[in-house]
Amino acid sequence: MTTTDAHTMPRTRPTLRWRVVDIVVASVLGVASGLLFLVWNVAYEPLSVPLKAALPGLQALAGGGWLFAGVLTGLIIRKPGAALYGSLLAAAVSALVGNAWGPLTLVSGLVQGLGAEIIFAIFLYSNWRLYVSVLAGMGAGLAMAINDLVYWYPGAAALFSTVYTVSALISGAVLAGVLPWLAARGLARTGALSRFASGREATTGSTRRRS
Repeated sequence: MTTTDAHTMPRTRPTLRWRVVDIVVASVLGVASGLLFLVWNVAYEPLSVPLKAALPGLQALAGGGWLFAGVLTGLIIRKPGAALYGSLLAAAVSALVGNAWGPLTLVSGLVQGLGAEIIFAIFLYSNWRLYVSVLAGMGAGLAMAINDLVYWYPGAAALFSTVYTVSALISGAVLAGVLPWLAARGLARTGALSRFASGREATTGSTRRRS
């Protein structure tokens, strides 16, 4: 093939249609995230108490532990609805096994997943850089703050609402933005995601750096 032919050939665009392997892996990620949520359900209270004592509203800094599922699933699957599916499934696992919030956990999972999903949709499911992941985490954090202020803190003072929202955004950026991005890249480098664009991209990048 000549250089001219290589430049004139149409580029293959990644399909946004779900495959069976996408459903399977997204389900595994959602269930695994839900099991991690169970750990966070126990850890949240001792973590949030000193934050709340320091300044009411700061407890949202610990809320990011429930936000990563949607972002992680979206980063790996890279298909419309992946973030929403991963977040909702993780919430369902947490609710079914048992927690203090019951069925409202599903509402949280739905809203938080939608917050991340909207960010990925804005970038047309074609940009998976760190800053997009951080924005998706912040989208989930903002969704969490709005949901919590409506359901758990109705009529809260403006100061509390502001501190809670800013804390949720920060927590979302770090715990649900940076960490899932690093986790997805680390998992891709192992070769476990070779059937996904996220895995092939990481492998190609590593090969180029070594050459």
